[in-house]
Amino acid sequence: MSDGKQRILVFGATGQQGGSVASALLAAGWRVRALVRDPASAKAAALRGAGVDLMQGGFADAALIRQAMEGVHGVFSVQPSSGQGPLLGLSDEEEERYGIGIADLAAEAGVRHLVYTSTAAIGNEPTGMGHFDTKARIEAHIRRLPITASIVRPVTFMEMLAMPGFGLNEGRFSFLLRRDQRMQVIAVEDIGRFVAAIFADPARFGGTTLEIAGDAVTGRELEALFSEAAGRPIAYARFPDDLLAADPFLGKLAALMDAGRLAGNADLQALRELNPGMLSLRSWLAGPGRKAFAAALGDAGKWDYGPA
Repeated sequence: MSDGKQRILVFGATGQQGGSVASALLAAGWRVRALVRDPASAKAAALRGAGVDLMQGGFADAALIRQAMEGVHGVFSVQPSSGQGPLLGLSDEEEERYGIGIADLAAEAGVRHLVYTSTAAIGNEPTGMGHFDTKARIEAHIRRLPITASIVRPVTFMEMLAMPGFGLNEGRFSFLLRRDQRMQVIAVEDIGRFVAAIFADPARFGGTTLEIAGDAVTGRELEALFSEAAGRPIAYARFPDDLLAADPFLGKLAALMDAGRLAGNADLQALRELNPGMLSLRSWLAGPGRKAFAAALGDAGKWDYGPA
């Protein structure tokens, strides 16, 4: 357990997963260091105000990363992938290079515990999608290193469901799963709580891969939950077949959903014992996700999650 003195280096602390992890670690009594590109940004200032030790740098700054790893107990590694769109993500090649590089530097520095965040879509066979398969190769590399490491594989983020472009502003919602198909989802807030629990118990979680989720819903249940949250009917339908055929990115995602690889296979009961307060989609819509969902109801913007 944390004694309130050990330090964790968190990558991506101004982003979704890294920010969630930094917050959860601070709440659990860890000291947190973060590598940020712009220490003057509002998000960096908020981290500093919360007590995070900031160092300016990026994924390509190997010398600075070595310096940031000096004296730390653990490292949380996340890289923005190409699947997050051209404004946020790295190329597939950069993601793989930086993910492997951070792991190598952590092993070199004698870091006691490395936690890497991957994706639930990974299996024994490649997916054919770069931003998934890069993570599989990073995972494989980490397992060969002389370091205590844990890998978390989050399922689809609840936050992604509240992005513009799915039709909520038109009283409908289109997505990848069929009406009676079930998929697991997770609130980004809970990723940090799971990672904090993993850092707190390296004897249990060292050398393990843990798929994490917070809820499971069908297309019909999405329709009911979104209608309830919106206070008016929201009709659900899978993306039309002609769209899936015309858009290779969405088509491959739909195929992975049908194959079960994107749907998620986390043990929700066991995860609830690890994180008793984990959010269901209903509780997320009523709480942390309420503002984003309300914005999506009135936002006619374009969905921008995948490559253009």
